[in-house]
Amino acid sequence: MGFDIDQRKVDHLMAGESYIGHIPSSWNRRVHRLEAIRADGRHETACRGRCHLDLRPHAAERKPRTPDLSYIENTARHIAAALRPGQLIVLESTTYPGTTRDVVLPILEASGLKAGKDFFLAYSPEREDPGNPNFTASAIPKVVGGIEPQSSELAQMLYAHAVVRVVPVSSCEVAEACKILENTYRSVNIAMVNELKVLFDRIGLDVWEVIEAAKTKPFGFQAFYPGPGLGGHCIPIDPFYLSWVARKHGLITRFIELAGEINTSMPLYVINRVTEALNDAGKPIRGSKICILGIAYKKDVDDPRESPSFELIELLMDRGAVLSYNDPHVPKLPKMRHHRTLELNSRPLEPDFLASQDCVLISTDHTAYDYELIVKHSRLVVDTRNATKGVKVGREKIRKA
Repeated sequence: MGFDIDQRKVDHLMAGESYIGHIPSSWNRRVHRLEAIRADGRHETACRGRCHLDLRPHAAERKPRTPDLSYIENTARHIAAALRPGQLIVLESTTYPGTTRDVVLPILEASGLKAGKDFFLAYSPEREDPGNPNFTASAIPKVVGGIEPQSSELAQMLYAHAVVRVVPVSSCEVAEACKILENTYRSVNIAMVNELKVLFDRIGLDVWEVIEAAKTKPFGFQAFYPGPGLGGHCIPIDPFYLSWVARKHGLITRFIELAGEINTSMPLYVINRVTEALNDAGKPIRGSKICILGIAYKKDVDDPRESPSFELIELLMDRGAVLSYNDPHVPKLPKMRHHRTLELNSRPLEPDFLASQDCVLISTDHTAYDYELIVKHSRLVVDTRNATKGVKVGREKIRKA
C-alpha cells in the first residue's frame, strides 16, 4: 500500500501507469493486475499495514545549508496518530546520523507506545541509480540498523523478501551515516575531477582522455567524471548534513565544504567557456541564440531536481542570451524551488532549428541524442559531458567545457 499527498501520483498508480520515466508502465500494469499494489491519498488507509517504510523526501536549505526535516516530522506525526502495537516503522529518507533516534522516535513514542516493546523502529537508506538497467532496487544490498536488536531483526526479515542481500549494522546511526558516506565519497571525487578539468584545459590536456587512460589500471583507481555541476536530490545536498552535524560539535568538514565550493562553481566555468567560444566566432553572448540540450540532472532519466541546467539557464539569461532547450524526457520546463519560472517547451532538434542557433550547449548526455546530426547542423557545440567523443565530422565546431 502506498500513500502520497500528491493525488496525481495516486491516480497514475491506480490506473496502472508510471509517472517515473525509468520505470515502465508495463511493470505497474502487471502488479496492478495481480492486485499487488494499492495507492491512496488518505494516510489513515496506509497506516493499516503492519510495516511502514517512510520514503519522504529530504532537503537541506541552501542557506545556511541546514537540514529541513519537515516532511519526515509530519509523516512521523501521521503515523503516530494511527500507531498500533506490533507495527514496524522504517525510515529510508537520507538524513544525518541521529535523526531516527532523536527526531522520529520521540514523535512516535508521544503516542504512548514504547519502541522495542509495543512497536519497532529501524533505518535503512534507499539506494538507487535511476536509469541504470544493471542495478534495480532488488539487486542492490540493503543496509539495515534498528533502534534496538529486535527492531533490527524484524527489519532484516522484511527486506530479505525483496532484495538480494541484507546488510545488518549495529545501530540506526551507522545505517544513517553509511548513506551520507556514500554520497560524500561521490561529491568529493567529482569535485576533484572538476578541478582537474579546469587545470588540464589551461595546460592543453583533455581531462576525458586522461581519465580513460587512468581507468585502465586494474586496481587503486575508480573513474569519476566532470560535468557542468552536480544534480539530483542526493549528491548536491546530502554531504552538507554532515557539515551541519560537524558544526554542532565544533568541527569543520573541510573536504565537504571545498567539494561543494568547486562543484557549485562549475556552471559559471561552463558559461565562461561558452562566452569564449562565441567570442572566437565574433559574437557577443548578449543576443546570441543558445539551445541547452538536457534539463534532467543525468542521462536517460526525467528527474530535473537540482539539475545544473537551471543554473546555466539563469546565468545565460542574466547575460542576455536568447534561450531554448531540448530534452526528450522533460517536455516542459518545470517549476523549481530555487530558480525562476520560465514558460519553455522542449524544441525538436530539426536541422533548420539547429542551424539557426549560435550555440548548442550539451548539459545532459541523453542516449537518445544523435550527436552526429547535432554537430553536423550546428554552428558551434559546447560539450560538458564528452558526449561528442564519437563524432568524426565537424569536430572543429566542438568545444569542451
